[in-house]
Amino acid sequence: MLDFNTHDLSDQVSALIDTAMEREAALLPPRAYLGASSLGEDCARRLQFQYFNAPKDIGRHFPGRLLRVFARGHRVEDWMAEWLGLAGFELRTRNEKGEQFGFAAAEGRVRGHADGVVVAGPDSFSYPMLWECKCVGIKTYRELQKKKLAASRPVYAAQVALYQAYLGLHERPALFTAICADNMEIYAERVVFDRGLAQRSSDRAVQILRACDAAELLPRISTTPTHQTCRDCPWQDRCWSLPSPNLPLIENVNEHSH
Repeated sequence: MLDFNTHDLSDQVSALIDTAMEREAALLPPRAYLGASSLGEDCARRLQFQYFNAPKDIGRHFPGRLLRVFARGHRVEDWMAEWLGLAGFELRTRNEKGEQFGFAAAEGRVRGHADGVVVAGPDSFSYPMLWECKCVGIKTYRELQKKKLAASRPVYAAQVALYQAYLGLHERPALFTAICADNMEIYAERVVFDRGLAQRSSDRAVQILRACDAAELLPRISTTPTHQTCRDCPWQDRCWSLPSPNLPLIENVNEHSH
């Protein structure tokens, strides 16, 4: 029960908003496909749990505060699109049907949705080019500056490569932008198409889908649940309670399992 007798309105209002956002998030339909935005992640087994929409561990659902962080990221992308327009870039975030640019492969079991396509603009760029944008913290921002996209954020790099490949935008470098949430600095990078990365990411999707169809769990990323990737995984308890890599042990993942 919420205590409305306290004089601290911050806690009251935050609790009300968090409850509402968590309730709304719980009503969203599950994603019944492998997303291009996650195919570059380290652990293939985690992607299997995600694909099957396996129930997350108790207490591992996204809290309202984190949902607000996600919402901020979407708004920042909208701002960046507007700013690019002001700077003279002709950016399309929707196709002729009013839908987000995207692709579907493997009978719709692998999909991706790009932020946009830049079709014209300043002479120093080549068009059309894929546009992908992220809102990041200061640590990630500094890593991007120091190491560039491929080395610092391989998950994002795989996402960009897949979009370039499947959307036919591989002939020209993509425009990757990131906005630092701490100080609103803008990072921008030309990303030349990495054919090998796109192929490896696509092949990985096929491998995961075949394992799912064969009712086999792929190996864990680590030999210990204390590994950073495992600690951050919403299926940590479920994964490490399984004695062997055997998909039936997922046990009736849910009514929407494939």
